[in-house]
Amino acid sequence: MFDRRLRALTLALTAFLATAPAHAGAVLDYVGTFVWRDDHPSFGGFSGIEISPDGTGFHALTDRSHLYWGRVERDAQGLVRGMTVAGRANLRDSAGQPLPPGYTGDSEGIAVGADGRIHVSFEGLDRVATYDSPDAPATRLPRPPQIPGMGLNSGLEALAIRDGTLFAVPERSANEATPFTVLAFDGEWTEYAQIRRDPRWLAVGADFGPDGWFYLLERDFRGILGFSSRIRRMQLTPGVIQDDQILLETRPLQYDNLEGISVWDDGTGIRITMISDDNFLFLQRTEIVEYRLRPEPAPD
Repeated sequence: MFDRRLRALTLALTAFLATAPAHAGAVLDYVGTFVWRDDHPSFGGFSGIEISPDGTGFHALTDRSHLYWGRVERDAQGLVRGMTVAGRANLRDSAGQPLPPGYTGDSEGIAVGADGRIHVSFEGLDRVATYDSPDAPATRLPRPPQIPGMGLNSGLEALAIRDGTLFAVPERSANEATPFTVLAFDGEWTEYAQIRRDPRWLAVGADFGPDGWFYLLERDFRGILGFSSRIRRMQLTPGVIQDDQILLETRPLQYDNLEGISVWDDGTGIRITMISDDNFLFLQRTEIVEYRLRPEPAPD
């Protein structure tokens, strides 16, 4: 009995401490959560989000090749109070045909370039496509190399862009002891760097912040206990990862299945916006979750 009580106390303490940052120098402060609802049949399953530099616009991607875009409605304190949809589109293949859900239409990551072009990563048929507009045919990029661990439901999950170069991270690696491989595309695909993988954690979203850091969103599914999420940031250079920091690790069931991440500057500093994938299940919901990054004061 005592052993069980001690174990339960240890687990509870571990869960309580899980939200503490693991690296001095930066702290994430919780801003707010907005539950987004929409009656359109395509609504749900969101796997990626991009917030405009001023925080007022959005592109949100579902894992069934539907793209939503519009305006983020905020109150005087900057809290999200609504998501006004200006348009939605079923993404197309290079022949202009709408992509079906499933193997060819499992869209997972989104990155919007400075030129407004929309880049989308797919798993299943692993590839990245570029769109001049949401309704335009896809421009196909060369197929990326197959990295050990990539499979039908564990392909190019996370996508980010920096100075016109695309960076993609598969959801899994060969095993839990093998790092994630970062693939980069700048006319051709290269294996750019490797990121430490910790047991149970999977890569689900990525973005470069205006501060130049690479932010990685990770997920751990804990069965009936639900989902936990983790945010890391690091300096990403060819072949080298520097200053790998864990900024946030959430408790199970603290949020829904967070899959998309966007990092932007709200005028006072870095803000991080995340979106959850409800898997089109009535027990889950689409959440917009925001945190603000602040420097941690140096110790005296």
